[in-house]
Amino acid sequence: MKLKLPKKYAPIAFAFYMSAIMALLMCIVIVALNTGFNEDYIYRVIKAYELAMPTAFVFIQLVRPVVLKLIEITISSD
Repeated sequence: MKLKLPKKYAPIAFAFYMSAIMALLMCIVIVALNTGFNEDYIYRVIKAYELAMPTAFVFIQLVRPVVLKLIEITISSD
């Protein structure tokens, strides 16, 4: 049995996956640039990710309507 969300939840699923991936990538880069690579690098990335992922998820939800409006303004409808 395959468990799938109903289509109406697609924006939430998108926000979850986007925030998870982008927060991780940003944490990897920012931690490396700010504190460098050493024995506790992965630990520091994970600690940063614990804050970044839920924060990114909330903000993607909040910013989504603005982005949709910007797309509507900048993309031709034909």
